Amino acid sequence: VQLVESGGGLVQPGGSLRLSCAHSGRTFSSYTMGWFRQAPGKAREFVAGIHWTGGSTYYPEAVKGRFTISRDNAKNMAYLQMNNLKPEDTAVYYCAADWGGGVSSNSEDYEFWGQGTQVTVSS
Repeated sequence: VQLVESGGGLVQPGGSLRLSCAHSGRTFSSYTMGWFRQAPGKAREFVAGIHWTGGSTYYPEAVKGRFTISRDNAKNMAYLQMNNLKPEDTAVYYCAADWGGGVSSNSEDYEFWGQGTQVTVSS
């Protein structure tokens, strides 16, 4: 399985970005998907997850109400819509996949990772 993120860039505070994650596998619908981020000098941080059934999503308090994760099983794609971005959201964002698992905030529970896409929030 290969994951490829896209959609990062430079945005002003208060702006929006939509990240995309393309999944190469034929059984995408069986994968729980997660988004993580890592800022320089900081640990990797969970920001969103969606269960493989598509029925449940999870967010930490830091992004709840601003970030929305979604998936399109017909296109083998996962998305992260980020609104009202703040400078502290600046990081490299990674998508991750776990076959058949529940949504987890622990990066070790995800089997596959993308290469990351940079998001910079600055005026």
